[in-house]
Amino acid sequence: MSMASTRPVAVSVVLHDVSPHTWPACERLLAALEEVAPVPVTLLVVADHHHKGGIEQFPSFLAAIEQRLARGDEVVAHGLVHLDEAPAPRGLREWFRRRIYTASEGEFDALSEDEAARRLHEGWRRLRALGWAPRGFVAPAWLMGPGTHAALREGPYAYATTRREIILLPGGTRLTAPSLVWSVRSAWRRHLSALFNERLLRRVLAHPKRYPLLRLGLHPVDASHPEAVHFWQHALREALRHDRLPLTKGQWVDYPRLGECS
Repeated sequence: MSMASTRPVAVSVVLHDVSPHTWPACERLLAALEEVAPVPVTLLVVADHHHKGGIEQFPSFLAAIEQRLARGDEVVAHGLVHLDEAPAPRGLREWFRRRIYTASEGEFDALSEDEAARRLHEGWRRLRALGWAPRGFVAPAWLMGPGTHAALREGPYAYATTRREIILLPGGTRLTAPSLVWSVRSAWRRHLSALFNERLLRRVLAHPKRYPLLRLGLHPVDASHPEAVHFWQHALREALRHDRLPLTKGQWVDYPRLGECS
């Protein structure tokens, strides 16, 4: 029996890149979703976004997150600084992935195991020091190299995610959980995002047993593009209409499991 089959058919709203510097845009997205339904949200928090100052230095931001936690949201570690600070790319393919595709934000894509472990633990420690309990980890742009995967098996987290899967830790069992995500950096990207995401949404909703968890992966920059905001409202509305239970990722992971095979 698949472990995923013992969990409910659900939808998880996931807000990436949460920090004091993105919070106004995050609030606009959260308000737009609230117009559809009050659902719990998985907040991917960056401890020191782009080295602009650790979240500990922003009391109003911390208070806002506390309010979200009180209503049922979940805090997940989303890297330490959200910047690719690894040695320079080797080869054109790696350069394109790390410098163009991710705009140099794939922090955990090319780290050694030791450096990945240091950043994983530091991000966890800083969130934990605020009284939060981050059980999940999501790498910026979902990119994790071999060093990061190895470090995760020894780290403090109960799960990590890629764009298509949830990885249960420390064992590494992978559960199918596709994520919708928009790219809004240009008009052609937004156009393709609308087409691709609508198609993926329809496929996932049509096959609940194959895709028990649907993730809606919002980013703060989406708030500046009405077509992206309208799509997220539409996607949430459709998921709820198809009787998907709104859960955070941690809530879905924690549902009782009967089997232990992937």
